[in-house]
Amino acid sequence: MRACSLDQCWKLARIIVAVLGVALLCACSSVKLAYNNLPTVTWWWLDGYVDLDATQSPRVREELAQLLDWHRRNELPKFITLLQKAQVLAPDTLTPEQVCAFSDEIRDRLLAFAVRAEAPGATLALSLDDDQFQHLQRKYAKVNEAWRKDWIALSLDEQQDKRFDQMLDRTEDFYGPLDKSQRDLLRRLIAQSAFNAKRIDAQRRARQQEALALLRGLRASQPSQAEAQAALNGYVQRTAHPPPGPWRDYQQAMWVEGCRNLAILHNATTTAQRERAARRLRDYENDVRQLAAS
Repeated sequence: MRACSLDQCWKLARIIVAVLGVALLCACSSVKLAYNNLPTVTWWWLDGYVDLDATQSPRVREELAQLLDWHRRNELPKFITLLQKAQVLAPDTLTPEQVCAFSDEIRDRLLAFAVRAEAPGATLALSLDDDQFQHLQRKYAKVNEAWRKDWIALSLDEQQDKRFDQMLDRTEDFYGPLDKSQRDLLRRLIAQSAFNAKRIDAQRRARQQEALALLRGLRASQPSQAEAQAALNGYVQRTAHPPPGPWRDYQQAMWVEGCRNLAILHNATTTAQRERAARRLRDYENDVRQLAAS
């Protein structure tokens, strides 16, 4: 089971609305624009990491367009079903178990997308050269420095303040303004969290090094497409389902904490706030239905 902290679980829930995390609770037109431009956005993201060459670039663009078409036909209807389930849950009190079950369904949809992307990912991985590996290392160094500034360099109080501001924004965008008692509750939940920026940073760096070793290994051995795809699948599955050890224990603890805290927050909302949440979910469902039909 993949774990999530309080704020990470909220991100997962909002991915339903944003569809793959490109837009966050935006207006309908913005969600549509973001979704329909996913191939371009993803191309820019990949290019920033590996500096695609003139041969790779058009192939990647075409494969990303095909991936979006697959997602529109196969996954958006499942997101609609998830949104309908959320609307049923919104007016009621929630248990941590219900939150975990719902988040698991979202995780499964994201994992399905990642698995579908393995075939074009293997093609690209087999075509990378030494200059692109060096570019990837430099990119990792930049994002690691950004993470250090954003989190590691902050004191514990500053980290908690930052997480509070992020969570407050997300929560109020969904439920509407929180009163003082609800804000105080949110602060207490964050103060009691097992969130550990240094541990997350260490795991991120370990995954980066694993990815580099994997890609360099594929470059050196030049396996078949099927073998390369299987290697990428192993990486995806290890990321989604870590092997036994301290990191999985930490993830599991954060998963339990996140589900419990989300239930506590929801159950502290008023009837009017839950009605607003249900309306938002209906709007999101309409947005996704229009995307699926386009």
